Amino acid sequence: MSATTISDKALSAQDVPDGNQLSVSFRLLLGLYAIIPLCLLLQLFDGWFWQGFLQHNLPSSPKQFLLFQIIFGTPHIVASSILLVSNTEYLKFYKLKLILMTVAIITAFGVGSLFIPYKALYITVAAWTVYHVLKQQLGVGRGLYRLPDWVFYLLLWLSVTAGLFVYIGIFLKNSLDVQQLEFIKLVSGGLCAGLVCSALLCERYVTTQSGRCFLWSNVLLVLSTFYLFVQQYYFLAILVPRLVHDATAYIFYVVHDYNKHHRQPQNFMYRYAARCHLSVFIVLPLCSFALAFVLESYGDSAVNAVTELFFGMEINKAVTLGVLGYLALMHYYTEAFTWKQGSPYRRFIAFSK
Repeated sequence: MSATTISDKALSAQDVPDGNQLSVSFRLLLGLYAIIPLCLLLQLFDGWFWQGFLQHNLPSSPKQFLLFQIIFGTPHIVASSILLVSNTEYLKFYKLKLILMTVAIITAFGVGSLFIPYKALYITVAAWTVYHVLKQQLGVGRGLYRLPDWVFYLLLWLSVTAGLFVYIGIFLKNSLDVQQLEFIKLVSGGLCAGLVCSALLCERYVTTQSGRCFLWSNVLLVLSTFYLFVQQYYFLAILVPRLVHDATAYIFYVVHDYNKHHRQPQNFMYRYAARCHLSVFIVLPLCSFALAFVLESYGDSAVNAVTELFFGMEINKAVTLGVLGYLALMHYYTEAFTWKQGSPYRRFIAFSK
């Protein structure tokens, strides 16, 4: 889901219709963190037995991440947008917020780009991205560890700040000199150490074993990303938080859509799916992955063909930067409130351990 959280408060199953048959399993969500030891083992085996084959052959720069974006990142952002716009009652409910945010995005990144340096805008978006990813994961676990607000936000901001420095170190490494890169490693390492110490001191507030598992899984999420970054396994460093975040989002999306539409489809997408005998479980993932693939692979060339034909000009990255950038920022914004307790979305979400 990406600049926020699925739930900013403790998760509960209040106000859920009796017809709901699926629930979000905390054990399943916790199981997603198995990607952490898996990636760490790959890195160790690569150093011990494979002579650095993975390090040298996995993508190492943003320009090489197209396939990664088609599989991770873009699909869940598209899925979030489909969920919102395909249910007209949600669109009407949040209409004013969507309009105001659209104006803000156009002003900040359209007009503002004429005056604000590119790197400043890039770092702003990077900070929002990291905040979104980590706020979601910490927010989901908050229903189990139920930390006091000050503890929750202490861990959150240490995680986000460390994650931001790692993000900058990976995606801007080609524009950084050796001293700047070493400074980033030093600062992010210090923040990770502070995160561990804070988690150890604050663990006493957690009263359940499952809560402790979730708490330390989120700490390890940040630590493993930092470690893989320092070891120059940039692809694995991005893969760890991306997979956990995206898979968590899809679990919520699919549970929501199943509980809302499985008995009687309530929008055009699920009515057509029912006619085609498609399972409710695959409709949103299938549509979002297909649309993400088309937009990432052919969107820019299609727009350029049209603008060249009618206006004799091309618009650089109109889809991959313009359309998908807008959807990403709206996703970060809307996920801050659409999954909160009492929202229309949450009527179709229940939880189980």
